[in-house]
Order: sequence, then C-alpha cells, then structure tokens
Amino acid sequence: MIIRNLSFLFLLPLFFTAQAQDHTVWRNGTDGIYQGSGLLNSWPESGPVVLWSFDGLGQGHSSPTIYKDHIYTSGMLDGTGFLFKLNMDGTLVYKREYGPEFTESFYGTRGTPVIDGNRVYQVSGHGKLICMQESDGEKIWEVDMVKEFEGEVIRWGYNETPVIDGNIIYCTPGGKNSVIALDKMTGKLIWSCPGEGELSAYCTPLLFEHHGRKILATHTASHLLGIDAATGKLLWSHPQPNKWSVHANTPIYHDGGLYYFSGYGQGGGKITLSDDGTTVKQAWKNPMDSRMGGAVLIDGVIYASGDMAREWRAIDWKTGEDLWVSSQVGKGVTIAADGKLYGYTDKGELVMAKATSENFELLGLARVTLGSEQHWAHPVIYNGVLYLRHGKSLIAYSIK
Repeated sequence: MIIRNLSFLFLLPLFFTAQAQDHTVWRNGTDGIYQGSGLLNSWPESGPVVLWSFDGLGQGHSSPTIYKDHIYTSGMLDGTGFLFKLNMDGTLVYKREYGPEFTESFYGTRGTPVIDGNRVYQVSGHGKLICMQESDGEKIWEVDMVKEFEGEVIRWGYNETPVIDGNIIYCTPGGKNSVIALDKMTGKLIWSCPGEGELSAYCTPLLFEHHGRKILATHTASHLLGIDAATGKLLWSHPQPNKWSVHANTPIYHDGGLYYFSGYGQGGGKITLSDDGTTVKQAWKNPMDSRMGGAVLIDGVIYASGDMAREWRAIDWKTGEDLWVSSQVGKGVTIAADGKLYGYTDKGELVMAKATSENFELLGLARVTLGSEQHWAHPVIYNGVLYLRHGKSLIAYSIK
C-alpha cells in the first residue's frame, strides 16, 4: 500500500535535479555520513513533509539501500523473507522470496541488502548468505553459515550486513570459522579466520586501509578483532565484553585509531594501531554505550547516544573527553549530512540537531506515526530525502 502527499509533485525539481552517490551499503559504508547540501535548518512543528510511504514490508529492521534510482530493503511476511525493490516514488518493482526468516524474538529481517553491480547480497537471521539477481531478485547461490562453517544462530539471530571488496565478500559465522572471506561470484571459500573462537555478535565489519594494509575489524562475543583482509590472519584481538554479547555497532577508523563501542553499560574507547597494523594499544575509554545506534565522526568529534547512559554525547576524538552531554531526546540511531545530525530514537522521535562541539542544539523534532513495532532501523539520506524504515513501512521525508 502506498500513501502519497500531493506536494511530492511540486517538490520533485528541488531534490531530483542533482545526481548523488548511490548508497548501496549499510550506513553509507558504515560511517553514517551522507552527501547533501541545502538541507532544511528547521522543521515545522508537525515535522518534515511525508512524500510517500510504502506500507507492505512486513516485519523487520532492515535499512533501505539505494542503487541506480531504486530502493532496496527486506522484510518478513508470514515467516518468509522477501527482497523488495521500489521505484523512487515508492511504487513496487518486485518482492522476491529468499527463504525463512527469524521468528523467535523481535521477528523479522535484520541485515540490510548490499547491492554490487547486478547482484544483491542478504544475510538472513538464520545465518544464510544469499546472492540474488538485482534485476528480478532470482536466487543465484546460497551459503548456510551454520551448516557449512559450523556457526551458530545467536540469541537474536544473525544481524549482519556483508562487506564486499573487489571479488571478495566478508561475513561472520562465528565459532571455529569466526570470520570468512568468500568469492562473491560463487560463494566459494577463500579463507577462514578462527579469531578467538567466539560466537558472532550482530556486527557489520569495517574494512579499512592502514599504511597500505587492508584490515577487517569486527566484533565477536567478547573481543574486537583485527584481521588481515588479504590472508585472513588474525593480527590482534582486543577485549570488549558486555552482558549479552551484543556488539551491533561497526567501529570507526581515523588517523591510525579505531573507535569501538557497545551497550548495556559497557561503553567503548579508542585503540591506536602500530604502523604495520599488527598490534594495538589503548588510547582512551568513554562511557558512551550505544547498543545499536552507531556513531558519526565529524571534524574530530564523535556524536552518538547511549543505552543505559541514555544521554547524547559529543566526544573529542583525540582525548576521549566529553565535549557535551544531553538527555533532551531519547536514545537511538545517529547519522549525519550537511553539518547536521539526524537521530531516530527508540521512542519514535525523528531528530535534527546541529553538529557542533559546543552544545546539543536541537533544530527539529517530529514523531514517526507510520509503521509498526520497534524503532531500530538506520535511516538513509539521498538527494534531499530521508528514507526511514519503521517495521512494515518505508517512509520518505522531504528534508530539502
């Protein structure tokens, strides 16, 4: 079902005239910062204009991805996972079944589809990595990470978006084959890293280059791992346990340092890498304990919101000191664009604030009234539109 606002017809020239980079991966490559300029500096009391909503996604928390003027996401209907492809006006191109989805707790899809040329990749809550044709969603191959690599379905299901680099796709079965690299065309194993032998931990890995070396960083149950992306060799591990072994936030790399953080009061910190990337040392710690909301780094400042420490924080990248702390809005997801922070809280608030190290400067606040169940998915900003998934609904807001 599609709900449209007729003002969409008049707003088209404002945000479809400029070409923007396609956002084919989760959190724009995991940094959470999107392109855009001339975005609104304030919203009306009712919030930004809703251009349209598509209300047939079923259950799930998958975020949207955008590729060649189409929107992709996944959802669960009657226990079955579907890949959805939509036009930019919210009309359905196809929904294609890919297999059973997670029905044990917090029902629905978790990981976000990744678009790579003419293929789409999705990890199901049961740990199946599925490769599908972009044009029609037809399945090309499937790898069962539990059966084939002795992984284990964790308490709240696999919640990973795979990472692609060249011909390689990386994912995290957990256990004795903790992290694996596969041929993206065939699903065949390239290497396997045992890590610390722990279960996976809901984390989408970060692939980064450090002094010419590609390193894959990801969390398993109680450790942050650094793996040589070419060979699968474990370079280092750093302890980061928490009560429920949930580490859904991708680390942030900058200037030789890696910022990591997780919820349930655990907090996080920054480690610095040796020049060759084979060792790390603790630089600082900070109590910001986001459970699954991510963080953004802008001009040397980390912005995010906590879990048990529900405050929003601005943290100095160099020192780890709090520049400000605010409890003005609820905890939740953080992304950014055009010098502004955009938050989506677990209370169903859509938030806009100025990205400044001086204070929490609220610019806009609205209530998300469409959709269903938990407010967990990470929004996407593309060509002046904010796309937000809330359960069964994908909502397009004009923010330009």
